[in-house]
Amino acid sequence: MSTAARLRASLADRLTEDGTLTEPEWSSAVRAVPRDLFTGSYFLPVAGSVPTGYRPVREGEPGWLEGVYSDETLITQLDGRTRPDDVTEGTVHGSPSSSSTLPSLVLRMWQQLGAEAGHRVLEIGTGTGYSTALGAHRLGDADLTSIEYDPAVGGAAAAALKAAGFAPRLIIGDGLRGDPDGGQYDRLIATCSVRYIPLPWLHQVKSGGRILVTLSGWSYANALALLDVTGPGQATGRFLPGYTSFMIARPHDRPPRPTPALLPGEERPSRIDPAKLDDWTGGWVAQLAAPSAERMGRGANQILWDVSTGSQARTAPDPNGGWTVVQRGPVRLWDRVEQAVHRWQAAAEPHQEGFGITVSATGQRVWLRTEDGPGWDLPI
Repeated sequence: MSTAARLRASLADRLTEDGTLTEPEWSSAVRAVPRDLFTGSYFLPVAGSVPTGYRPVREGEPGWLEGVYSDETLITQLDGRTRPDDVTEGTVHGSPSSSSTLPSLVLRMWQQLGAEAGHRVLEIGTGTGYSTALGAHRLGDADLTSIEYDPAVGGAAAAALKAAGFAPRLIIGDGLRGDPDGGQYDRLIATCSVRYIPLPWLHQVKSGGRILVTLSGWSYANALALLDVTGPGQATGRFLPGYTSFMIARPHDRPPRPTPALLPGEERPSRIDPAKLDDWTGGWVAQLAAPSAERMGRGANQILWDVSTGSQARTAPDPNGGWTVVQRGPVRLWDRVEQAVHRWQAAAEPHQEGFGITVSATGQRVWLRTEDGPGWDLPI
């Protein structure tokens, strides 16, 4: 057995033992699909660096193959252009823009989707192609279509899939628009996050089909949702346990903005502890309340900057106890966040699995506990 095959088997064993792999068909896929064909060189973050620096790990160097078969996300592109082999020495800074997601998450999502042989599946975000290869092994080439936004990334994935012996249908284009040829799918899985459910998806997945996607926003809080399509343009679903995070789809990412300048505004006491926004679900609730805001800072010192209006909110400790908030602009961001966090606290601060989502012709609404409970409209 080659070193790569031994490492694949070891990865499958670990994922079975920890409960990730619950279906033998997906275990077989892990043992068969060579992740090393799809990752090549990759970046690793430099521990303790601020801002985060990345060092390239090049194909074939000591530790490279062991890293490929670790249950870790491997970053393969920064800023939409820089690949590991472009860095000749030292470290580089940038924002991750493509990666090979950690195998346990990929496989958990494939199983949550409930995709089986005979289902037609649309994958949004080919990335390196590793997830696509796992799906093709399980479902067959003919029933899998994958769309990648970035031509360079998609080209590399196509070459890797061919080398691995797979031939699913591959498209370069905006996956948020769905399959350009239309068609009716049984399942849709997205390996990027979105601010709302794109309408083409809701018309290309059959009634009774499923959509699995991570919802995010300009504060980059994430929540994984599984929706059942109930009719053309209609769906309902729940958010799932765990902590799932994906890069936001480039057409849904926040627009460029100038460096924020913190300006004077109206000051008052904060009615919530700003550190609640550091909680996984608390930060997501705040994002639901202020979907056009970017969040910066931590703990008692939070900053919200509304990308669309320039409105600001910033918090600080009060020397006399508690916290203060300064707000400025047409949108009172902290007022909205306080109201949302209070609703969440009144429900005993459930994890995201306590929330659901309804999509209809009138909009897309995330709700707490029950469909007629407190809710927030997504920014379509």
